[in-house]
Amino acid sequence: MADTTHTHTVRRCYDLIDAGRVEDFLANFHDDVVYERQGVPDIVGAAAMRRFYRYDRVIAAGRHSLDQIIADGGWVAVRGRFTGTLKDGSDVDFRFTDWHHFRDGRIDHRETLFPTGLRSPRRQATRGR
Repeated sequence: MADTTHTHTVRRCYDLIDAGRVEDFLANFHDDVVYERQGVPDIVGAAAMRRFYRYDRVIAAGRHSLDQIIADGGWVAVRGRFTGTLKDGSDVDFRFTDWHHFRDGRIDHRETLFPTGLRSPRRQATRGR
């Protein structure tokens, strides 16, 4: 049952972020969430996640298409494609892989693998509450 619930939550997260509903999206994450993205410092805590999605994310708008979702225990893995526009106005179309770990019904760890050219600018402070 948890696998089904976790899978539903992950699917909904993509729908919410694609719709620009950042606060509803963030409600699915623990206050002490850790978000790993290759080549940049981890994003740690709800305040840092909010800052990232409100200000630092290089993506302006777009749509995630989910090709595969695998759930096992507390983990949900997603393989898919993102098509959209960056804040600099350029169009993007790329594959991604995400891993989500759940604790107490919310995501407490997320790891995203994507093309390295899409990194957000490095920030000195990546922690915040």
